[in-house]
Amino acid sequence: MKDPAGTPLRQLVLKIHSRCDLACDHCYVYEHADQSWKARPVVISGETVAQTARRLADYARLRALDSVTVILHGGEPLLAGPARIHAICTELSATVGAVTALDLRIHTNGVQLGRRHLDVFREFDVRVGISLDGDRVANDRHRLDRRGRSSHERVLRAVRLLRTPAYRHLFGGLLCTVDVANDPVAVHDALTALDPPRIDYLLPHSTWDSPPPAGPPGSDSPVPYADWLLAVFDRWQEQGRKVPVRTFDSVLSTLRGGPSLTEAMGLAPSDLAVVETDGAFEQADSLKTAYDGAPATGYDVFRHGFDEFSGHPGVRARRLGLQGVAEACRRCPVVDSCGGGLYAHRYSSERMFDNPSVFCSDLRALVEGIAERITERALFPGVRDASELRFAQLGQDRELLVHTGERLAGRKDWDDAWQALLRLDADEAAAVALDRVMSNSHLRASLRHAPSDGALIARVASAAVATAVHARVPLRLSWDQRETTLHLPTLGTLALAAPGHVDITVHGRRFTVRTPDGTDLTVDEEAHAPRWRPSAFLDVKAPGPLLVDDADPWRTRYDAAVTEPLEPPALTAFGERLRTAHRILAERDPQWPGRLDALRPDAVTPLVAGAGVRLDTDAFGALGVAVDAEPGHVADELPLLGRRARLAGLRRVTDLNVPGTRAGYLITEAVEALGDTTRRAAGPHRAAAARERAERALTELSGPPARHLTETGAALVAELRAEWAERRDVRGV
Repeated sequence: MKDPAGTPLRQLVLKIHSRCDLACDHCYVYEHADQSWKARPVVISGETVAQTARRLADYARLRALDSVTVILHGGEPLLAGPARIHAICTELSATVGAVTALDLRIHTNGVQLGRRHLDVFREFDVRVGISLDGDRVANDRHRLDRRGRSSHERVLRAVRLLRTPAYRHLFGGLLCTVDVANDPVAVHDALTALDPPRIDYLLPHSTWDSPPPAGPPGSDSPVPYADWLLAVFDRWQEQGRKVPVRTFDSVLSTLRGGPSLTEAMGLAPSDLAVVETDGAFEQADSLKTAYDGAPATGYDVFRHGFDEFSGHPGVRARRLGLQGVAEACRRCPVVDSCGGGLYAHRYSSERMFDNPSVFCSDLRALVEGIAERITERALFPGVRDASELRFAQLGQDRELLVHTGERLAGRKDWDDAWQALLRLDADEAAAVALDRVMSNSHLRASLRHAPSDGALIARVASAAVATAVHARVPLRLSWDQRETTLHLPTLGTLALAAPGHVDITVHGRRFTVRTPDGTDLTVDEEAHAPRWRPSAFLDVKAPGPLLVDDADPWRTRYDAAVTEPLEPPALTAFGERLRTAHRILAERDPQWPGRLDALRPDAVTPLVAGAGVRLDTDAFGALGVAVDAEPGHVADELPLLGRRARLAGLRRVTDLNVPGTRAGYLITEAVEALGDTTRRAAGPHRAAAARERAERALTELSGPPARHLTETGAALVAELRAEWAERRDVRGV
């Protein structure tokens, strides 16, 4: 397992102005324990910006980062003025942008935001996030200017300007600090009325030494913040989740086994650094609420690099995942979603950060409340029909594509790619081809995890081209291709002389690529040609043709290294190993191809020698097989991997249990143990231990955890019990 502390930094908060034009009484910079702002330069110097940019570029080169995010921050960053912000963006773009994709953002209170600022942001594609706490009553409870006047109307004016067609694509979202004295539904309605691309609800920065404000008058709830957020969640659900809310999206993701989407919750290691106006490296700003000097590291960009900063003990402490939370948190059933809460919120002068969050009870109530609300309890037919499960997974992939389209609307090259997909989907034959391409697990993974908008646009555009070729539908698309390998999912791979803008025209089974150097290459779908390598398909009687994918850049999603593209003799030998493995499996169990848990991989990736046989890390249905794997060993592993893939697929499209409850663990244990009992290589002792595990899990699922099963989960458990009884009877037990 990789050390989380080795996860690279990908975000920089760059303080460009250390003062503010508002006097928010809940501000962690000015109103909390750390007062280091008083000794900072008011405005960052050009020299500090240049040195920071050089350090970040060096780090991106060292760690081979495909993208980095720089967030311009303060104080109030707009006080730096449009000219100075233009100079800062110019320096960052020229220095960092020459090494990696640069995602520029700014976080502002919006009071000063005008066309001069927005024209700068449009030039450098800077996404703008604005702080707003709801309607005027809610916002003015804390966010007044230095004369005690409301800031609300000035912020609304800025948002209205940001929403105009010229600047809409720059709107990054709204950030709202929760105050339980405000009406949660009124706050949410006020924010959603502004049609932001995203909302973040933030708990007020607090510690065990400085607890959060109590609930509203007359309330005796022990979890007022959970109550407030769940009221917003219910309203969000009623509205059809029309605006993404990062807190809720993160909980929904982690409850389903996905990644955390916010630093405030979840176990993902922090990937953020802060550089102050004097060039000092600091940890996350939220630590300013703990004690004076809490964010300090003693490092600065003039003497230290980002790699040195990432090794600072305080930074490493925030990158330890489950090992970095308090003992009580490690035993908590919702720790994967809560993650112990924001690191700063764990502080006490007695135990430092070795505590649960001061919002511990609220966070648990929030996670468990969302879990109860989202659980789909009705019977999902895909638990008894593999084709229904595949159809539901495809529907989910299409929904993801729709959400991607909504998020990227207006971005360069995206609208053409999106319109092409819509035209293809409207054509009956092309829609079948689109389903074929969309079912590819490597494409599915890239839609979920692409590191930047540019990479995602290129990936979707290349999928549209592949679909058009499969369907023999005319199409022309162009986009920025940042890699020299142009991979068309399920179709093949073209080697480019250099990255840059590509223009592709599809005509029948052929397509012509105008490469960045101005050369036109015409490629036949199935024929080898200079620079072109078609995808290889292996004819296996059951489960059918297999795509042997040794070229897709997203094929690396295994806990093992993949091979470089195989030469023809090695590819032939690899295919023969797979054919033999499937033949052995069919001889052992003639009914296997029709079983519900038979593995039907949409791609098989060659892994390096000694890597064995394994599913992709997302369990999306891709199979990795070592080039030296013995066919008998492959045949031995496929049934267990099929069980895992089916279980992951069911969990992706429906609920087997209330998320976050023990019933989910027990289902996994029963599936794994029953799979282990069938493995010939396990040996008698391991098989006996697997039988004990299966019986123990199924027995416990007859007790209290059963109340957390859905109808689908109960049906799956009944299936597992029947299999267990059959195996027990065969053994004569």
